Amino acid sequence: MTSTILESYLNTNPLVQHQVESFNRFLDTGIQNVINRKNIIEPSIEGFALRLGKVRLDKASVIEADGSRRPIMPNETRLRNLTYAAPIFIEVVPIIRGIEKSASFGEVFVGELPIMVKSNLCYTKNASTAQLIENGDDPDDPGGYFIIKGVERVLIGLEDIAANRIITTKKKGGDKVSSVVFSTAPGFRARCVVTRNQSGMFVVDFPTTTKSINFILLLRALGVKPTDMLEYSEDLLQFKNDMMLNLDVNGEFREMNQSEALIELGKLAAPGQAKEYQQRRAETQIDNYLLPHIGETPDDRFQKGKYLIQMARKSTIIANRMAKEDDKDHYANKRVKFAGELMEELFAYAFRFFTKEVKYQIERTSARGRKLSIQSIINPDTITERIAYAMGTGTWVAGQTGVSQVLDRTNIISTYTHLRRVKSPLAKKHPHFKARDVHGTQWGKICPSETPEGQEVGLTKYLALMAKVTVGAEEKLTEAKIKELSKIEPL
Repeated sequence: MTSTILESYLNTNPLVQHQVESFNRFLDTGIQNVINRKNIIEPSIEGFALRLGKVRLDKASVIEADGSRRPIMPNETRLRNLTYAAPIFIEVVPIIRGIEKSASFGEVFVGELPIMVKSNLCYTKNASTAQLIENGDDPDDPGGYFIIKGVERVLIGLEDIAANRIITTKKKGGDKVSSVVFSTAPGFRARCVVTRNQSGMFVVDFPTTTKSINFILLLRALGVKPTDMLEYSEDLLQFKNDMMLNLDVNGEFREMNQSEALIELGKLAAPGQAKEYQQRRAETQIDNYLLPHIGETPDDRFQKGKYLIQMARKSTIIANRMAKEDDKDHYANKRVKFAGELMEELFAYAFRFFTKEVKYQIERTSARGRKLSIQSIINPDTITERIAYAMGTGTWVAGQTGVSQVLDRTNIISTYTHLRRVKSPLAKKHPHFKARDVHGTQWGKICPSETPEGQEVGLTKYLALMAKVTVGAEEKLTEAKIKELSKIEPL
């Protein structure tokens, strides 16, 4: 009975489905989302800009020595040491004095993207057994990998702490409690921490700050008034006591207005500079580096202040033993990024260099007084080479290594297991005993017995046989729908 159920499940849910579906989502929506985030290129030329529109990808192909482009099958790329990749075309529209000139450039070839075998842009998808054999491909090949310069490479699933979630834990010794949020905005991740000491005083740490920031000072800089601070702590006596203590001890910050608090914050970031510069520096810090997932505009500052109060509130609850501290190893507090998410990060990284290069070439052409041509400003190698280098070496955007690995072809079982591998970002040289242990919440998701011996034990894991990876949902859409239904009040 068990074997019948397992066979039926695997017939409808292939073992590498998570890799293929993840990459297909990147092709359908991820690549366009990256372009939409930076779709206007504004060089230092008055009245001129470029707008990048819709992206289009053809199926896998190769440019031959005579300059012609033709379709190519995976097996041919292996034999000829080529990259199995598809051309990327982006709609480029010049904007001259605010008017779009749609017919000027049209679609432009901007580079090549490696294509996953058996994905939507692969010729072997839905091909019959006879067609696969005719082209030299294995009918039983699962796909889910890339071919880079003739070498089959797989992107390993990366396990990490869930983004935009408050995780509160006690520090060693138990005298301090910290609420941590890995605030993640497109292309940026910021670790923001609110720490409560034994007496109930709070400090805040976030990127670009050299030392901890006073909690009350930061709230005043975000536009939260002392009356608001007390109002938001009314429902919990212990937290109200902590908030009153912080307000009393920091009387000089409590009496400041928002502008004065920003200048005081700027003194820490840019000591000895003019007040106007200090205020601008402080505004840049709190807009771009403090809780970027909430927003990056001045209008979002008050919401960030309310979020920080919630983080402090949770620290008080844990410090007073009214709830257990969060378990970082609980699998609900983790997420695994597979090929699609990893490729989106890599493409965003390469695309940033592409836009900078285009901007530079436009300014250079204009300075020399030459006529602007699409061939002179767009270099397809900018995107192609950066993606190929990362996939060929395994060195990824955030400095992780070993993300792209040569596919294990010892036998079919080793191939399947390699395609289902999950890697922890923790350093293998450190003990991390708790992180290496089998956690009860891994049941049905991670195999409890399959892991290498030695330094990698418990850090390199594999998906359980019947584990199914869910897609997730767009946060902004979900948040908007919940608010629309009036089920929760916005922060």
